[in-house]
Amino acid sequence: MSAAPAEQPHGEWPLIDMANRLMEQNPGVRVEIIGGQILVSPPADGAHAEALTDLMVPFLTVGLHGPESRVVQSVGIWLPDGREDYAIPDLSVVDADYKDHLVENNCYDPASFRLVLEVTSGNYKTDLRTKVTAYASAKVPVYVIVDRRHGRLHVLTDPAADEYATHRVHAPGELVTLPDSIGAKVTLDVAAVLTAAQAKPEGE
Repeated sequence: MSAAPAEQPHGEWPLIDMANRLMEQNPGVRVEIIGGQILVSPPADGAHAEALTDLMVPFLTVGLHGPESRVVQSVGIWLPDGREDYAIPDLSVVDADYKDHLVENNCYDPASFRLVLEVTSGNYKTDLRTKVTAYASAKVPVYVIVDRRHGRLHVLTDPAADEYATHRVHAPGELVTLPDSIGAKVTLDVAAVLTAAQAKPEGE
């Protein structure tokens, strides 16, 4: 279990206070703090949401949403690199008792996270670069990226310091089996995932 940050007096979370105000003023946006910087993501499009629904199915089918683990969307993970840093993955597999490990601002101890998954949006570089460093530093064992821009599925494992030692990129036509460390054998059909995630061009 990683150590939670020292408790701070009320009112001494200036970045978090600002992030929460941004969310209140802009319903639907996702606000995160990574590397001491506030990151704002626009509301997801329909294809993004459908991809997440399709992605949940194989995790649910093998029983990962049960007594030992839970499959959750948009649950915050507290990051170790900054006093106020946190991220909100699109999808996570967490230990069933994760709610017992609340740290701050509705975010939970990274030790409770077995897998995090992101479906890229317009700010795809955040998922492909910034969050790779953030999740590796938090020692999340498995990070999956549905890269809609380039039509690929990334599976990153073996976090070490601020990077993942193993980074495999998969193309449509492949079936990808995720590490057993998440708690069960989950296989993803890359083509099916990317098809569900593909947004229609504007005007169609």
